[in-house]
Amino acid sequence: MALSAKKTTAAISRRMVLLMALVIGVMFSFGFAMAPLYDVICRAVGIGGKPARAEAGAAVAAIDFARTVTVEFTGNAIAGLPWEFRPLTKKIEMHPGEVTAVAYYVRNPTSETITAQAVPSVTPPISAGYFKKIECFCFTQQKLAPGEAREMAVRFFVDPALPPEVRTITLSYGFFNLDKAQAKRYGGEAATAADHGTHAHGVASGS
Repeated sequence: MALSAKKTTAAISRRMVLLMALVIGVMFSFGFAMAPLYDVICRAVGIGGKPARAEAGAAVAAIDFARTVTVEFTGNAIAGLPWEFRPLTKKIEMHPGEVTAVAYYVRNPTSETITAQAVPSVTPPISAGYFKKIECFCFTQQKLAPGEAREMAVRFFVDPALPPEVRTITLSYGFFNLDKAQAKRYGGEAATAADHGTHAHGVASGS
């Protein structure tokens, strides 16, 4: 009788372990599937060109007042997206570790609502892991009504651990129309996530 009870307890324990593992697996899969389009596209860009994302409450390293880094800003609306899109600040000098904010301007001059996604890339590639974005319009899709214009912020800092030979960093954005039929009407295509990554990398490389 005691042996039978032990076997029953062991079987229940095994089932509980398997059930817990299944629940954890399902939760992980669901979380991965719900990742924002931003993360999917950025993975396609490649490790070298993808700037890092820092949570708003994340600790910022001490400011390195002994040196400065030049950060340049560029941006392009890719074929198929008839928006005006440009940085309001072309270049800044900043200390590594210093939190800085700049803005980009965007306007939809058409007579229809358009939804688009901005894909960031950083050059030189070695600097990507040290460029930390706290806030960025590229984290979410952007929808503009006919004639609507807005300024969109980017808050970031450069990690003081950036190699000393890197003195200039370029942050570039490629903006893509997310509607395939709409993009075709404007002379382009709404690319897949992989295509977005390819084009975005090209934008940064050519800046």
